[in-house]
Amino acid sequence: MADQDSISARISPDCPPETQRVLTAAWSHDVDAIKKFLDVPGKASCQDPQTGETPLHAAIRSCGAPSEDDTPEDLEAAKKTVYELLLWGGIWNDLDDHNETPGCVARRLGRTELYNLCVEAGVRAEMLFGLLDGYEELSSGDAEDDDDDEDMGDANGQVEDGGEAPELVDVDGQETDGAPEVAETPTFQRLALESQQDVKSEEYLRSKLTYSDGKLVDDAGNGVMMAWETDIMRQSVDALLPGKEPGKRILNIGFGMGIIDTMFAETKPARHHIIEAHPEVLEHISAPDSKFGSSWEASAPEPGAFKVHKGKWQEICQQLLEEDQVYDAIYFDTFGENYAQLRLFFTDSIPGLLDSQGCFGFFNGLGGDRKICYDVYTKVAEMHLLDAGLDVDWKVIGVNMEELAEAGKGEWEGVKRRYWTLDGNLAEYRLPTCTFLG
Repeated sequence: MADQDSISARISPDCPPETQRVLTAAWSHDVDAIKKFLDVPGKASCQDPQTGETPLHAAIRSCGAPSEDDTPEDLEAAKKTVYELLLWGGIWNDLDDHNETPGCVARRLGRTELYNLCVEAGVRAEMLFGLLDGYEELSSGDAEDDDDDEDMGDANGQVEDGGEAPELVDVDGQETDGAPEVAETPTFQRLALESQQDVKSEEYLRSKLTYSDGKLVDDAGNGVMMAWETDIMRQSVDALLPGKEPGKRILNIGFGMGIIDTMFAETKPARHHIIEAHPEVLEHISAPDSKFGSSWEASAPEPGAFKVHKGKWQEICQQLLEEDQVYDAIYFDTFGENYAQLRLFFTDSIPGLLDSQGCFGFFNGLGGDRKICYDVYTKVAEMHLLDAGLDVDWKVIGVNMEELAEAGKGEWEGVKRRYWTLDGNLAEYRLPTCTFLG
C-alpha cells in the first residue's frame, strides 16, 4: 500500500479523539464498534480535519489493492462496513484532500465491489434528492435547482456543525454571560476552485461568447462547445438517423458551433428546426456567411420547414407542442442548465414531440468530470427516461484523452473550465439513443 494510503498518513495528530475512534473502527472493519458510534448524528460522515478522511474512505482504503492474501471474509467485512456507514448517512461523494471520493479510492485500488456499493448509494441519493427538490418546487414555487455532483450537503444526511455541541459544554460549573462558550472543533476545509463553479443558465445567456480555434468559449473562459466533440456528434447522427434517409423531421436544441446541425442538414431533411437562446449565437447564425441564415430558411421545401427558433427551449417547445409538431429525430445539448432541466425535457417535451418510431439523443456530459459521478448519472438518467416511457441504448465511444488530459493545454488551451476530464488514455463516452417502449 502506498504511503499516502497508510493509516498514519490518513488519520492526523490533530484529529479529534471521537472522530479518530470512528475512523479507526472503520479502518479495521469493526462493524460492532461502528454501530455504537453511529448513534450520534453525523458520525458516519465525520472527517479528519487535515486529510478529509471519512469513515467510508477509511473502510475502503484499508483494503488496499487486491492481493493473494485477501480472503472472502476480509472482503465481506469491508462490504458490511461500507454498507453500515452508508445506511447511517455516510456521504458517497465527500472529497478528501486528494480530491477523491470514497468511490474514487475504491476504483483506484481496483476494489470493484466496493466501488459498486458507492455507485448504488449515489443513485439512491440523487433519486431522493430529485424527489425532495420536486416537492420543494411544488410547495414554494421558487426553489432553485442545484445538482452539484460534489457538494450535496444536507441532501445526503450531513448534519449542521452545531449538532454535536452537547458533548462540548463547559463542565467547570462557572457561570458565563449568555450562551456557554464552546470549544471549536477543527473541520476539514476543501478548497473550492473557481474553475469548478457551476455556470447558471441566466448568467450564460448574459455572457459574451467567442468563436475561435475550434471552440466556443464564454467571457469567463468556460468551454461551451469544442471541436473535439465532432466524432461524438457524427455518431449521434448515425444513431438517430440510421441510413441517413432523406426527408426526415429533425429538431435540435442548442446550436453552439453548429456541428451537429451541419451534419443533420447533409441528410436533406424535410423539416429541420433549431432552438437557440443565446443572443450572440443567434447573431453568429444570422451572419452573411452562415450556413443557417435567412438563405437556408428560404431554401426549405415548404415555408417554415427550415427554421431557427429564437428563445429558451422551455418556451419554444411549448409552442411546438401547441402546433402539433412531431419529429423523427431530436437532439438536446444546452449549456448552463442542470440535470433537473434535462429531466424536465424527458418528461414534458419528448412524449409530445417525438414520433412514435422516432429517436432521441442528448450530449451525455452528466458528471463528466469524475468517473463515479458519470456512472451514477448514467443510472439516474436511465431510470428517469424509463419514467418518461423511453428505453435507452448506450453506445460506448472511446474519447482520446491525449489532447484533453491537461488543463490549459491541447484542446483546453484558453479554456478555464474543462467539462470532460474522465481519466484514462481512452475515456469512455456513453452515447444515448432513446426510443419509446413497446
